[in-house]
Amino acid sequence: MEMKKILIINGPNLNLLGKREPSVYGSESFEQYLETLKNEFADRAAIDYFQSNSEGEIIDKLHNADLSADGIILNAGGYTHTSVAIADAVAAISAPVVEVHISNVFKREEFRHYSYLSPVCAGVIAGFKLKSYKLALQSLID
Repeated sequence: MEMKKILIINGPNLNLLGKREPSVYGSESFEQYLETLKNEFADRAAIDYFQSNSEGEIIDKLHNADLSADGIILNAGGYTHTSVAIADAVAAISAPVVEVHISNVFKREEFRHYSYLSPVCAGVIAGFKLKSYKLALQSLID
């Protein structure tokens, strides 16, 4: 089986996973979960990770990843509901992008029900806590 290069991009406030609203996001940091993913998929995926609270940095990373990634997992956090610019960046690249959310955004505030990203992504996975990333990863490597 071919080794896939997968990039996970997390947006604003996701650097606080494990501390921020554990009832919504859980008590495990993303770095801890990332090690679990890397170990579980070691024979099928080379996983790189990037987190930024800056919209422009996320856009730059998407542009650059298009040249090297076989797939991208994107949790744009709050930018999901506000950023036409990130949606334009996703639409402009050829690497498939899976939009991921830890929580079920449709059980939350109404402003979270709309995503600028969904129409330009290959798929959307939401509501499975950190396992949402595993499901996205499986979809990109299978």
